[in-house]
Amino acid sequence: MRYLSWLIRLALFIILLGFAVRNSETVTLNYYLGYSWRAPLILIILAFFVGGVVIGIGANVAVLWRQKREILALRREARTKPDASEHNAI
Repeated sequence: MRYLSWLIRLALFIILLGFAVRNSETVTLNYYLGYSWRAPLILIILAFFVGGVVIGIGANVAVLWRQKREILALRREARTKPDASEHNAI
């Protein structure tokens, strides 16, 4: 299974490398107010991909922190409550 995983990773890397090599032409990205950015197409695609990942992670951080606080509160509550098995023992 490990070899299959590495084979898939290698194939994906080769496909992405070929994509990067084929899209190395310089393009101009025009912004508002006359600003523009000239860079290779693959660099622009990579920049927007990384930006999307950062925005996606940022959107999930608040949810993860809330869940972590809730888990800690539930653990504290579970430690302070007496065990139900102790009350049922006769």
